[in-house]
Order: sequence, then C-alpha cells, then structure tokens
Amino acid sequence: MLGRKSGSQASNSSQNVPQGQRALEVDASLQGNLVFKDEVNLHINGSFEGRLETKGDLLIGERAAVKANIVGERITISGSVNGDVTAATEIVLTATGKVVGDIRTPQLIAERGAVFHGMSRMLASQDKETSHRSVFFNLDEVSRYLSVETGLISEWVENGKLPGTREGQNWKFDKKKVDEWIANGRVI
Repeated sequence: MLGRKSGSQASNSSQNVPQGQRALEVDASLQGNLVFKDEVNLHINGSFEGRLETKGDLLIGERAAVKANIVGERITISGSVNGDVTAATEIVLTATGKVVGDIRTPQLIAERGAVFHGMSRMLASQDKETSHRSVFFNLDEVSRYLSVETGLISEWVENGKLPGTREGQNWKFDKKKVDEWIANGRVI
C-alpha cells in the first residue's frame, strides 16, 4: 500500500518507545555490521556505514547519514540513506527523508517532500511471510552487502569458497547462507 501522511510521525526521542521494550539511541559515527537478533527500537541520529539488520522499530533521524543496506521490520527514514532498504512490515519516508537505493516492503508511506531515487517492490501478502526469511542477492547486491568487488565475489563463488547458485548466466546468493558463511569465519 502506497500512501502519504501529512504529519511527521518520526521522533528522535526514545521516550516514545512502548513500555517494556528496549530502545537504543545512537548519536555517533559508526562503521561495520550491526545485527540485532532480539527486538530493539533503534534510533540512528549520526552517521553509519556498513550493514544494518534489526527487529522492531528503526528510526533514521533527520541528522543521520547512512550508507548501508538495511533489513528490518518497521523502518522510518527522516534522514539520508544510501543503500537498499527491506522491511517486513512497512517503510515510512518522512518529509525530510531521502533514500537512494531500492525499497522492498508490503507498505510504503511517503510524506510530501520525501525523496526516493530507486526501484520499489511492494511485497504481496504471501511474500510478507517469507520477506524476512528468504532474501536473495544478485552478484552486485552481494558485492555491496559484503563490501567486496564483484570480480572477487565471482572468483570466490566459482571456486566454491562462497555459497551461491547459478541461474542461467547469473549468480544468486541466499542471504542466510552468506550470513552463515560470515559467522563461520569463512571470510577470505
């Protein structure tokens, strides 16, 4: 569902977090991979570069500059994001939000003034169930995800060092298998 909201719902304060839920507010410059396996309400107000995976609510604040592929449940973007964004439930682009990258979500809400440069894929209701479980990358996407040149990725997958499946002339990478490969310390 694509819609517009007239007022910004984004708040840079963890005071709006429902009672009993955890909140983490980051107002710093970070680089790397942030992966949250438990539900957390994450507010990013500084700069972040790398990979971001979260459960719960993610707020990219107005002052935030993020260069990352993001996977989450409910994502609100009020700052700048350069990378692909995938949400299991919804993505909200506030009036000050800017995304340069592709968006995948069952519900996209863009306020007047939001900037989006990329492609969007609205997940069908049957895709909602699998959106967080079955994420696949093409060669360029896994290259960005791992921050490694495509030539090296091709070499690794052709030599059996990186898990991938060939579909015709293209490679397909299951995100879960790539994450397991990283977790098992198989990064070359």
